[in-house]
Amino acid sequence: MERNLALVALFAALIAALGLIPKFTLGFGVPITAQSLGIMLCGTVLGARRGALAVLLFLLLVALGLPLLAGGRGGLGVFVSPTAGFLVGWPVAAFVTGLVVEKWRRAPLAFVAGVASVIGGILVLYMFGVAGLAITLKKSGAEAALLVTAFVPGDIVKAVLAGMITAALAKARPESVLSRA
Repeated sequence: MERNLALVALFAALIAALGLIPKFTLGFGVPITAQSLGIMLCGTVLGARRGALAVLLFLLLVALGLPLLAGGRGGLGVFVSPTAGFLVGWPVAAFVTGLVVEKWRRAPLAFVAGVASVIGGILVLYMFGVAGLAITLKKSGAEAALLVTAFVPGDIVKAVLAGMITAALAKARPESVLSRA
C-alpha cells in the first residue's frame, strides 16, 4: 500500500518535471509538451489503475492552482481552455495504456509498451483532445481533428521512447514495472 502511494506520487512528480521542458504553443492555444510522455509512462510502468491515479493526483494539484503544466500554468481555468479535452483525457489515456500492457504479454515489452502508448497515449487521448478543441474553439470535429495532426510526429517519438524506457526499466529492475507484476 505504502509503495503504491509512493509510486503514484513519484509519477505525478514526473509529469510535473516534464512540464519544465519549455513548451511550444501552437496557434490554437494547445502547447507541445513532454508531459504526454509522462502520461504514457504512467500506464506502461505503473499499470492501468496506478497510472490513472498518478495522473488524477497531478490534475488535482493543477486544479488547486499549482503551476505544474508546461509554461507554469495551473488553476481551474486550464479546464475550460483549449487544452481541457487533453487534460480530461490524460487519466483515461494512462489507464488504457496500462491496460494494454497488463493484458498483452506475448510480445516483447518494448514493443507492447510502444504500441500501448500509441493506442492509449495517442488515439484515446486525441479523442478527448479533439472533442475539447471542438467545444472550446467552436470548430467541427473534422476541423479540430485536423488541428491535432500537428502533434502526431512528436507523439509517435514519445510512444517509442515510452516503450524503450519501460523495457530498459524492466531489464534493470523487473519488480519496478508494475504493469507486468
